[in-house]
Amino acid sequence: MIVGTAGHIDHGKTTLVHALTGVDTDRLPEEKKRGISIELGYAFLDGPDGLRIGFVDVPGHERLVHTMLAGATGIDYGMLLVAADDGVMPQTREHLAVLSLLGLARGAVVITKADRVPAERVAAVRAEIAALVAGSALADAPVLVVSAHTGDGVDALRSQLFTEAAARVRATDPDDAFRLAIDRAFTLDGVGTVVTGTIHRGVVRTGDTVVVAPAGIRARVRSLHAQNRPVDEATAGNRCAVALAGVERDAIQRGHWLVWPDVLLQTDRVDARLTLWQGEERPLRSGTPVQVHIGSAHVPGTLAVLDVAGDAGVDALPPGESGRVQLVLRTPVGVWHGDRIVLRDASATRTIAGGIALDPFAPKRYRRTPQRLAELDAFEIVDPAERLQAVLATATHGLDLARYRAASGRRLPALPDAHLRHTDSQHDQALGAGPLARVVDATLAALAQAHERAPDEVGPDAARLRRLACPRMPEPLWRSLLEHLQQAGRVAIRGAFVHLPEHAIRLNATEQRIAETVAPWLEEARFDGAWARDLARDSGESEPLIRTTLARLARQGSLHQVVRDLYYPVSTIETLAAIVRTVAAASQPPGEITAATFRDATGLGRKRAIQILEYFDRIGWLRRVGDVHRLRTDSVLFRNDANGSAGAEPPDNVSSGAAS
Repeated sequence: MIVGTAGHIDHGKTTLVHALTGVDTDRLPEEKKRGISIELGYAFLDGPDGLRIGFVDVPGHERLVHTMLAGATGIDYGMLLVAADDGVMPQTREHLAVLSLLGLARGAVVITKADRVPAERVAAVRAEIAALVAGSALADAPVLVVSAHTGDGVDALRSQLFTEAAARVRATDPDDAFRLAIDRAFTLDGVGTVVTGTIHRGVVRTGDTVVVAPAGIRARVRSLHAQNRPVDEATAGNRCAVALAGVERDAIQRGHWLVWPDVLLQTDRVDARLTLWQGEERPLRSGTPVQVHIGSAHVPGTLAVLDVAGDAGVDALPPGESGRVQLVLRTPVGVWHGDRIVLRDASATRTIAGGIALDPFAPKRYRRTPQRLAELDAFEIVDPAERLQAVLATATHGLDLARYRAASGRRLPALPDAHLRHTDSQHDQALGAGPLARVVDATLAALAQAHERAPDEVGPDAARLRRLACPRMPEPLWRSLLEHLQQAGRVAIRGAFVHLPEHAIRLNATEQRIAETVAPWLEEARFDGAWARDLARDSGESEPLIRTTLARLARQGSLHQVVRDLYYPVSTIETLAAIVRTVAAASQPPGEITAATFRDATGLGRKRAIQILEYFDRIGWLRRVGDVHRLRTDSVLFRNDANGSAGAEPPDNVSSGAAS
């Protein structure tokens, strides 16, 4: 169990920890000289049956509340101290607000310095405390009276802490990813860089690879100390010191996290549920600048109120009320679903609100739409499996499972078979059963309308159909949806174009005759392709008629138009795609091809090689980055080519005239 002290400056926090543990947590020369705590202090208390209680002693000065918050995050038990001679003071009130807004459910109030006042004064302070804690997290907490100087009441407090620690069994969820909020970093001779903090979730073991978030610096766990003892494994709820290999001390600071690599994230926009502290005089309004405390970090930001439980309207959160807000941070931080958040005012003079993070990847747009608010309803579900199902049910454009997994800070529950899922080396996306049914209906309706408007065309290309049916759906998931519909016989795909199975372009007799006439010349042209004017000359047909027929064949998916009036049959493009795939697989790094390497592999001239690669760029099979063309892993084009891995589908975003 981790116990955190709280209370006004000079109310005896450090002295009481020393009386309980024998450890002086003021370790800095400046602290000893001035007699006040400036930095976080740490101590441990051994109890019966192997119990070990960790203490985080926090400074009480009003200018050091940000340090207090860094230490209070992750504690299990709060110990609010009130000196008998002073009674309730300003930082008593603010520290109580901090403990309450952090969601702390267990704690005690300790009246210190009882030897300095008569019994009547102690009774008066008890009454002050009862009024103070009413309606707070410590409303039902026991009140103990001690004197660290004489030792009176210290044994009773120690027994109270042992009883609480014995009753607290913190089970480790095997699906939780490891996360430690760093509150101190230093260097030890012979050990190297060491970080300390409280483990919020998961397990860490010697030899594990971890990442400093949000910096993204990878390191290896050299050794561990949990609750001030050397261990090979440390779990959630432990105070932990982690010796790291592969990272310099200067790269780490308070506010960073130590996490498993698969949940690394950084964000500057968080949707959260907040409660405005009951002692505030005015509502919290959209646009208010605030200091945001998450884990051991604090950064400036602003907020936008998304909804409220009271009657003040959508742009204000009344005192004592809870509502959902979006926090826009000036500096990216690490934050995960369920993390506690505390807000202070912009000048950092008082604590005003607190709550939990719902979605670390909050959207910039559509943040107050009914659709988005329904998603936030789903994010508030506690059970992980139920939450994922609810989020999928509301994610009308699909859910990025990799981002969701990182934001949740845990492994994903299994997905039902009824969901559509797209997975490749760069994407893991899913569409829930309800949204899938709605998107299928919208897609089929859009196709029917397109056929009605243009009965002489085969149908829209895949990219245009996405814009008509579900423009916000990610392209990889859209491709999987089209494959799903094609396999189910709901749509047909001809080259770049999608149509209902019962709808297709039919060539007239003249066009069919010309198509059969020019087919041999198109095949003989091989990698050079055939120009419309040359086909007209060789066939003896008029050039306008040849152009019209070739364009119609391209719209039908029977030909590829690489540039204006330059055509290739499907079989030749499949072969060229196979060459691209082979050359790219052999490149360093793999997956890249240049005009020079493609020219050499095909024997083409440089100009024609560039034209073909640029065509592959346009149709979404390659992506140009500088002078290099990269294979797109999210594309389903050319899956049935000569190598069995590329395939014969032309453009998804270019019509027969778009290349001109």
